[in-house]
This record gives sequence, C-alpha cells and structure tokens, in this order.
Amino acid sequence: MTAVTGQWPTDGVRTDAEHTAEQDLRALFGQSLPGFASFAGSEHVLETANPAFLAALGAARAGTGLALAEIAPGLVDQGVIAVLDQVFRTGESCTSRDVAVGPAAGAQARDAFFDFTYEPRRDGAGAVIGVRMIGVETTQIKHAQRLMIEQRALVEQIARQAPLAEVLDGMARCIEDLAPEQLLVSVLLADRDGRHLRHGAAPSLPDCYNEAIDGIATGEGVGSCGTAAHRREPVIVTDIGTDPFWDDFRELAGRAGLAACWSTPILARDGSLLGTFAMYHRVPRVPQDSDFALARVFADTASLAIERHHIEQAKAAAEARAEAARDELTQALRAESTLRAEAEERAEAAAELAARMRTAAAAQAAAPHPERCQLGGPESCTAAAELKIADSWGDAAWGCTSHVEEAILNVRSVFIASEELGGLAAYLNR
Repeated sequence: MTAVTGQWPTDGVRTDAEHTAEQDLRALFGQSLPGFASFAGSEHVLETANPAFLAALGAARAGTGLALAEIAPGLVDQGVIAVLDQVFRTGESCTSRDVAVGPAAGAQARDAFFDFTYEPRRDGAGAVIGVRMIGVETTQIKHAQRLMIEQRALVEQIARQAPLAEVLDGMARCIEDLAPEQLLVSVLLADRDGRHLRHGAAPSLPDCYNEAIDGIATGEGVGSCGTAAHRREPVIVTDIGTDPFWDDFRELAGRAGLAACWSTPILARDGSLLGTFAMYHRVPRVPQDSDFALARVFADTASLAIERHHIEQAKAAAEARAEAARDELTQALRAESTLRAEAEERAEAAAELAARMRTAAAAQAAAPHPERCQLGGPESCTAAAELKIADSWGDAAWGCTSHVEEAILNVRSVFIASEELGGLAAYLNR
C-alpha cells in the first residue's frame, strides 16, 4: 500500500463550518439499523434474524438453529440470557438498556452498546414458546454525548487559558476513547519557521518513539507528519511496512508496534502551519468516513488551542517588553533627576566661588602683585593678575580669575590667600 494524499476531506484552509459540521455528525453518529431475532424454547435457539442483528453479534446465517449462548457467549456475562430466561418463564415483556456487546471485527474493534426489547412468543393456546428480541444500537448516541461533553470541556480549558500540553493531552485521550477502533493519537507542534515539528501530545505512544521524532524536519517523504506539514495537506499511509515515506522510520515504527499512520496538518486561520494531527494504528488500515470526521472535529479544536497559546505567548512577550521599557524609562528619569540635581549643586557652588573670588579680588586689589597671571604654566598667561592663592605647603601665586578658579576646583589644598590674616604668627597672637 502507498500513501494517499489530499484525500482527507478539506476545502483550502477552512471548510464551510455548517456544511462540514453536518457531514461530520452524519459520519460519526448516523442512524443505526434495528436488529431483530426470534428464539424458540427455553434454550433460546435462534430461528430467524435480520442481517443487522447477526452483524451486531458477529454471527452468520449459519448461526440459525443454535442457542444464543453458543452464538454469542459474551451475552451470558451481560445478563441477556438471564433476561431471556425471565421473559420465557414469566411471559412478561422486558427492556435492557446499554448492553455491551463484545467486538465482532477482531481485537482492534471496541464494544458496541444496544437497547434490547424482549417480547414473549405464544402458541395458539397462549403458552410461551419463545422470545423475540429487537435491538437498537446506542453506541453512537453514547459517543455523541461523550463528544459534546469532551468538546465543551476542551473549549472551556482553552477559554481559561489552561496549559497547551494539558489541552492537547486531554484531546488525544478523548479521541482514543471515542474512536470506533483502537488508535493512538499524536499532536506535533510546528516551530515558528515551520521547518521542524516538536512533541505536543501523544499519551499512548512509547516515550522512545516520541523522543525520536521530536524535532523532525518538515519535508517530502519525511514520514506521514513531515510530509503532511510540508504539503499542507493530509497524508494517509495505510501500511508503514511498505510505504516509501517511512523508509527512514520503518524500524522505529516497528519497535513501537505501529503499522499505519494518517496525518493531517493543523493550519491557522491565515493558512500558516501550526502542527500536525496523526492517528496511528497497530495494524494496516484504510480510514473510514467516521475517521475523517473525527479528525476534522478535533483538528479544529487543536488549531483553536494552539492559536490561543500563540496569542498568549505574544501577549506575554509584549508585556515583558513593555515592562522592560518602563524600567528603562524609570532608570533614565532617575538618572536625569540625579544629573539635574548635580548640575544645580555645581551651579550653586560655582556661583558661590565666583562671589568669593570677586570679594577677594576687591580686597587684594591694593596689595602689591605682579602685572600678569603666574598660573598659565609653560605657555604662560597674558591675563591680568587679580587674585592671590596659596596651598597648605605655604606656596602662593597670583593669577587671573580663570586660572584661579581652575586651580581651586582641581587642587584640593589650594585656597584664596588672605593678606589680612598675616600668616601663622598673626593666628597665634590673635
């Protein structure tokens, strides 16, 4: 068998919601045919039955003439034979609801559920000679109820922003329970660039398998999921053992006990790739309409959950950037305030120094002093000497206002000399 692509019913990125929903509901929960059978005697020997009844029991026409307990031994444990005994003995009708009938299509099939009605058969004298059974399958009704409950629960999880892994894991388990035959579900999430697929959820697949495919590339021939992601269309591999898409993964699939894989891409509303949704089977298998319908229902749910997750991630990143910007602005404002305060302090100190220098210059104007500034260094200064400064070592010099101010600001021990003090002797004799 080879891979089939483009067969998973879809219409571009999204199909018409109402039309698709109606089709899916019909495929998943279509009407069941009633089964009818007539039994004779206290051993409940099958005299006649319609095909629907025989199919429900997994029996053939050859079952006619055999006791029901021989045809379907499992019904003994379900209490059906006991009810037949009761109706045959009492002659009163009876009804049994949601009776589980074991799988008739092999180990991969699931139990089916039926409502049975039992009516006594009488002869001309009114004696009970047998029992008639009418069965209506309720499996689809039970699954429909379960589907609605699970869908509502998943949507509620998405609405309350439950972790994506939790939503996808719950969705995968729900599908595995609802499917008519045993399957294993996997959801892979696409990287932002759409080039690789990461593990999302696969509760029933072996850990070794999940770890091995985590991070696989998207591309032609990269298994079912890598190819579906690359093509943006479903890829149905009915037999992994012979399909060329699985050449590089066949041994891995064999160790995991996987024989078929149907994968469909999960697409966002704008058509971008969000991930893949895969159904694995233990035996080679061709999908039915109900499989397609189940995949569509939950692919939309997965899309909603993943898009919501991306929105929340983008929102959180934007909030983090905004918070960082607010912190940077706060720090800038604090720095600006500090600089302004320092500038004001420097301005006040400069004004105070300028006032002191003006006062000192006026006081020293009459004292003998050189004509030119002595503080200009090797290049000398031609400005008029106006102030005398000294240091704690006893050195003194005259300078212009610019060089005097520079010396006072840059040399810690320099101060404006006062002729009035008269030096240390004047201080000691004060």
